[in-house]
Amino acid sequence: MAFLRGHWQLIALTVVVFALWSTPVVLPLKLLVVFFHELSHGLAAVLTGGAIESISVNFQQGGEAWTRGGSRFVILTAGYLGSLAIGAGLLFTALRGWADRAVLMGLGVLMLVVLVLYVRDIPAALICGATGAALLAASRFLSAPICDLILRVIGLSSLIYVPYDIFDDTLRRASLNSDARMLAEEIGGTTMMWGALWLVISLAVIFWCLRRGLGRDSNVKFAR
Repeated sequence: MAFLRGHWQLIALTVVVFALWSTPVVLPLKLLVVFFHELSHGLAAVLTGGAIESISVNFQQGGEAWTRGGSRFVILTAGYLGSLAIGAGLLFTALRGWADRAVLMGLGVLMLVVLVLYVRDIPAALICGATGAALLAASRFLSAPICDLILRVIGLSSLIYVPYDIFDDTLRRASLNSDARMLAEEIGGTTMMWGALWLVISLAVIFWCLRRGLGRDSNVKFAR
């Protein structure tokens, strides 16, 4: 009972996200996680000496990152695990109460910068533009507790989506042209081997994030 009292908001958010997972209501969150995935590919290229050519996200929850140079192993590995790390970081930040409004604003600015520098197609421009503007508006006009809740929803959605996507793309449908399949073809191993490894890592990250971030009471306190 003490656990339920101390974390009922987070539990409720998780239940709501799961309940609405297959509905259009959660589509913006899924598209944001896809953006994190493609951005992670691009950042991995830059960090390993390469460059980003363009980034694309579409309304069918697909995306692509075209990069030049860099470490292919790191770039291909970074998609799922990078988006997971971003989601975990956002959730951990919200749970710890670190500058929620500033983080939300930074995320909105980041999406608009990516739009200007790397987006070349209309669907991705609409997604990045609308989401970036919405995040900036939220950070400007909504209260700090609401900004905290928004970060929690984004972080939770990423933590939920990434393991599911890894399982679906690399284990359930191993024939897909996924990051794991490309890694197997270029580096070695099998699609399912890389997928299973990423799935285990993702579940471990989720466990660590919740274990370190929850504390006794994670509920957002609203001013009366």
